[in-house]
Amino acid sequence: MMNLSDRASAVIIAHNHPSGSLIPSKEDILITKKIKAASQILGINLLDHIIFGKKGYYSFLENQKL
Repeated sequence: MMNLSDRASAVIIAHNHPSGSLIPSKEDILITKKIKAASQILGINLLDHIIFGKKGYYSFLENQKL
């Protein structure tokens, strides 16, 4: 777990979808927006949010959703 005292300048968040679906859920989209807003307040860049599945991954950055 990252701590602000670690002085991170950027983060990438990632999680898996056990179902194998690579489509972001409404909750995935909402939490990404919230994390991005919070990271901007803290001066930390959110570089990407990646969803992993059995057949690949979905990158919010690569899909222009970040």
